[in-house]
Amino acid sequence: MVKVGIVGGTGYTGVELLRLLAQHPQAEVVVITSRSEAGLPVADMYPNLRGHYDGLAFSVPDVKTLGACDVVFFATPHGVAHALAGELLDAGTKVIDLSADFRLQDPVEWAKWYGQPHGAPELLEQAVYGLPEVNREQIKQARLIAVPGCYPTATQLGFLPLLEAGIADNTRLIADCKSGVSGAGRGLSLGSLYSEANESFKAYAVKGHRHLPEITQGLRRAAGGDVGLTFVPHLTPMIRGIHSTLYATVTDKSIDLQALFEKRYANEPFVDVMPAGSHPETRSVRGANVCRIAVHRPQGGDLVVVLSVIDNLVKGASGQAVQNMNILFGLDEKLGLSHAGMMP
Repeated sequence: MVKVGIVGGTGYTGVELLRLLAQHPQAEVVVITSRSEAGLPVADMYPNLRGHYDGLAFSVPDVKTLGACDVVFFATPHGVAHALAGELLDAGTKVIDLSADFRLQDPVEWAKWYGQPHGAPELLEQAVYGLPEVNREQIKQARLIAVPGCYPTATQLGFLPLLEAGIADNTRLIADCKSGVSGAGRGLSLGSLYSEANESFKAYAVKGHRHLPEITQGLRRAAGGDVGLTFVPHLTPMIRGIHSTLYATVTDKSIDLQALFEKRYANEPFVDVMPAGSHPETRSVRGANVCRIAVHRPQGGDLVVVLSVIDNLVKGASGQAVQNMNILFGLDEKLGLSHAGMMP
């Protein structure tokens, strides 16, 4: 049984971790922290968890207590894991970070996008980027795992087959992405209020979004060189979901793209390449740790359109974190994650 600690359990990714781990036969949450809610029983904050975590209450983060866990998940804002990750690693505890603290390999680049100096640059060299479809073997040996962001997960999985095959014009990639409001987190913000977000649709951060360098870093690795990416995120009036519409120009129109994508993901349990002509919907992955992909070439031209959908809180965050935990501890990768999406 894997003993689990969670730092920052009151946000959406924290409660999603609790929901998923409640169904996991080989994991037990033994400590969950929140400075603001210390002493409050978990089930009092999240009634959906009644009967699953009776007796578990939020506590103030304590390195000694957390260090007794086999693995600690950080479901926190950026900058928090910097302060505690090193001490937990020294105690022999594995760390899986759902924030952005260890996703970028360059601390200067991280500081540029997150507006503060990187708090633990000495740990970046050992941090493994937790996209299992790319780094499964490295995850098996990791001590510190950086769980990819939601937009980066959907976007990278959609572009990877084209870039790895070397058939795309890497200088002109476009990611037109939409997210539900839960991507902004549980904290109060004007833009995610019901009366502001409902019955509306808007682009934001067109000049530059924090996920841009993370996506670019992964695409460069897949392409084996520089890429030119235009990434435009949008806010949609739904709670969960990411829909990435990706555009690339192919240099060889003779390639069977459907076969290329099916071969690339044939052995990936959480990537579903849909039949030719399909249009995946975000509702089909709601609550599931699945990325659904469809590839199109309109009018048989050289422009490829890839449609990629995930649940931002599951495959885009907490589900992928549990998937990483399963790999890390030599468990069945699908353990606790094989449930279907919720429809309607």
